[in-house]
Amino acid sequence: MLLSVLTGRFQEMIALFFIVLLHELAHLWTALRFGWKIREVKLLPFGGVVETEEAGSVPAREEALVAAAGPAYNALLSLAAWGLGQAGLIDQAWAEDFARASGLIAAFNLLPVLPLDGGRLLQCWFCLHFPYHRTLVWSARISLLFSAAVVLGALSPPLYGGLVHLNLLAIGLFLFASNWTYMRNLPFVFLRFLVRRAERSASRIETGTLAQPIVVSRHRQLSHVVRLLMKERYHLVYMMDHGKISRVLPEGQVIDGFLGSLAEGNADFRFFM
Repeated sequence: MLLSVLTGRFQEMIALFFIVLLHELAHLWTALRFGWKIREVKLLPFGGVVETEEAGSVPAREEALVAAAGPAYNALLSLAAWGLGQAGLIDQAWAEDFARASGLIAAFNLLPVLPLDGGRLLQCWFCLHFPYHRTLVWSARISLLFSAAVVLGALSPPLYGGLVHLNLLAIGLFLFASNWTYMRNLPFVFLRFLVRRAERSASRIETGTLAQPIVVSRHRQLSHVVRLLMKERYHLVYMMDHGKISRVLPEGQVIDGFLGSLAEGNADFRFFM
């Protein structure tokens, strides 16, 4: 803010803050409409982050709509600013700059990098087709890859006679550090999913639901079985012994068994790294 005053670009800074604020308010409003519990809202130069208590425990459709709300609102802001400028209701040059800035923030947030909206949308798509543990792992890996690409993109201009893009470099380093930390914390993210999954399973049984079978060997460790759970499915686990069904367990019983063995120190939590 001080630099924007010293360089005479305070008006641009205020406009950028306004765009970012509305972007996050769009996420916040959508999340509250679904009844999510909001922990905090962080405003960042590229859009910000809404921290919730619902991660991994709400339907993918809700997560996708909350993630898409920010870029969608940025697109509406861009159209509104451009339209007002064309109509002569506001300064046309300022309106075009505002529309361009809002559009760039929307486009940047659609990159497949966590915690950007594109990363969250990609994670929602993954969880519809793959087990949730694999979804978490691949989301983190792809986010790290694209974060590194942003850093390399910021450092590449000198190769063509240009200057390092400091803003892009700062954002890329932040995203890389954030996703490196996220990757390290994946076991705890997955554990939180399992705890809330056990609670959600009971309510799904009460209301009635279709079950998707998971077929494993009777000797398979529970830590392997829980990694096969899909976020958007309810499962019955079929334990096989020499080609015959030896036991059929509801997913809640499997999760409780794993969490119990973890509490007793009989499960290796490092397995989830």
